[in-house]
Amino acid sequence: MIRELHEVLGTLRDDRSVRVIVFSSANPEFFLAHVDIHILDELAELQEIADRNPDANLFQGVGELLRHQPQVTIVKLAGKARAGGAEFVAAADLTFAARETAGLGQTEVLMGIVPGGGGTQYLRERVGRHRALELLLTADLVDADTAAAYGWINRAVPAAELDAVVDQVAKKIAALSPELIAAAKRLVPPADPADGLKAEHDAWAELVSGPRPAQLMTRALEHGVQTPEGERDLESVMRGVIAALQPVGTATTWENTKQ
Repeated sequence: MIRELHEVLGTLRDDRSVRVIVFSSANPEFFLAHVDIHILDELAELQEIADRNPDANLFQGVGELLRHQPQVTIVKLAGKARAGGAEFVAAADLTFAARETAGLGQTEVLMGIVPGGGGTQYLRERVGRHRALELLLTADLVDADTAAAYGWINRAVPAAELDAVVDQVAKKIAALSPELIAAAKRLVPPADPADGLKAEHDAWAELVSGPRPAQLMTRALEHGVQTPEGERDLESVMRGVIAALQPVGTATTWENTKQ
């Protein structure tokens, strides 16, 4: 899919007749899952794609491609998007989500790693540092209303109205000239996360090469984490795997008793 995204976005880049690109899923339950664990064994085969953006790794390159696409990119989020899928959502220009069914989760810590596809940088830009840390470290799946309140997405709407809302927004933008759209995107540019992306990649690469993530990912695969059943409740599956491999840490509370 990474290869196909590069191809289709590259083809559309110079097509002046296309003003808006809407991303949706053929599976209403899932928009985009976490990155396939098996891709870690195939990175060499995808090096040519990674080399297209020397300032980002393979996964970050997808986000940066989206963020710098001349057309306006819109995610129609009817189902769940976790980890790499959540990074894709955050990289798009606009996102509208179904209130009853959509969910977002930056769940990498449950695999013993940090996001490696721009998630740390995109989240901080969208929701601020304090909420980014909450989302990154709890790895909770949040509903559409919470995501909208945090600024992760534009708006939560009733599921029955999602298609109409996205169509209306897309048609309004598509009625504008390419020059006007380009000017607006140029005047409201995405932040330059080059240093942050490098730091994120270095942290991800160090962690993913260690023994702990390998243990967690192996157990996760054994528990069906890359099946529809496992993806439906990924957080519970992974917390069970973590608990089986190590004692749960504790939190300490300090209360100020001075008057």
